[in-house]
Amino acid sequence: MTSHPTPPADSPLPPAASPTLPVAIVGAGPAGLMVAEVLSRAGVATLVFDAMPSVGRKFLLAGKGGLNLTHSEPLEAFISRYGDEAGTVAGWLRDFGPQAVRDWAASLGIDTFVGSSGRVFPTEMKAAPLLRAWLQRLRHPVAPGAAPVRFHMRHRWRGWDGAETAAPMFDAAGARLRFESAAGRKSIQARAVVLALGGASWPRLGSDGAWVPWLQQAGAVVAALLPANCGFDVAGRDGAGWTPFFAERFAGQPLKNVSISFSDALGRRFERRGEFVLTATGVEGSLIYAASRLLREEIARAGSASFQLNLLPALTPERVLAELGHARGSRSLSSHLKSRLGLGGARTALLHELLTPEQLKDPVALARAIQSLPITLRAPRPVAEAISTAGGVRLASLSEDLELRRAPGVFCAGEMLDWEAPTGGYLLTACLASGVRAARGVLRRLGGMNA
Repeated sequence: MTSHPTPPADSPLPPAASPTLPVAIVGAGPAGLMVAEVLSRAGVATLVFDAMPSVGRKFLLAGKGGLNLTHSEPLEAFISRYGDEAGTVAGWLRDFGPQAVRDWAASLGIDTFVGSSGRVFPTEMKAAPLLRAWLQRLRHPVAPGAAPVRFHMRHRWRGWDGAETAAPMFDAAGARLRFESAAGRKSIQARAVVLALGGASWPRLGSDGAWVPWLQQAGAVVAALLPANCGFDVAGRDGAGWTPFFAERFAGQPLKNVSISFSDALGRRFERRGEFVLTATGVEGSLIYAASRLLREEIARAGSASFQLNLLPALTPERVLAELGHARGSRSLSSHLKSRLGLGGARTALLHELLTPEQLKDPVALARAIQSLPITLRAPRPVAEAISTAGGVRLASLSEDLELRRAPGVFCAGEMLDWEAPTGGYLLTACLASGVRAARGVLRRLGGMNA
């Protein structure tokens, strides 16, 4: 099991009246740590706060099966993966894009390689060595003029001091923050604040979305937090989901080398080959995640969404129909499908689950279903189960430096912003890039210091 790097004991917090206030970063995930790195390199005194006992909990878990750092495709294609927000995210990525991520990893002593899918991984395929090297550099920088970063774990942000009174939450001296810790409530003042609090997925690792009302108090427009890169519940043949028999027997079974296609009411189309997994309530996995934004938005508009599943994308429709046309004699349909087309297990069970007896008996209808089986989805799984979160602080509420327009000195970065991307290295790269952008904005606010 991956061990979490042990943080040092809390450093003493500076008093609010200190003439040289630090910059406060709230959130010790990749975006927050990248902010800390840029500020540290510029010699800025920086404190990082996080509610968890150790740093980078979600980062470590995401990398447990092989940390996907970024993707090797050309930058313009990479940028296109961010959908409606691509225009804004492009600016971050041109400053700190996929190659910059690989160069940064190399500077930490972490070699990377490009996998067969174009995804980029550390050679060791683990997140922990990279995180250990990163924290070592942040706590004990060797670059001339760099400032060590101090960490305060088990500090849960509870909003702004003064929010419930007439006192301003933000003034010329900075922002006042309230935390809960093992030692009780603490209040600090910072000359600038960077919030990197994540979305609402995987709340047990710290991203619970509790920050929404406090950002609204600061004048931000916040879009509802929704599941992204998520699974879905199916409607099933009778609208009530999988039958108990199917759910019990086939939950967890993968469907490999299949393809799905989907067109929404706005004319947007998705088609891709790959694999996904059957669950007790529906479907999840890489193919489903890749289409999840379109599917989620179609469900929101229409109440449901249906994609077409091709169980045998390597065969032509004519070949499938010809094989089904062979006499099966006394063999069962399942045996016939297995011998003629290689269909068995979960694939055959799925046909029995969703087709009527009449369709199963009709070779033309069955051939059509094998290569275009409608799967109707009725709801995305809850955001707490999702890989990532859609929604968050609207980008229009922020300057190009990711500073809140109505709260000068308060910046936001990472997944708490209103953008989303598929898995494949796109999420992590944009989180890191947004951290670089926010940190450089802080440096400009502090007086034009170089990043």
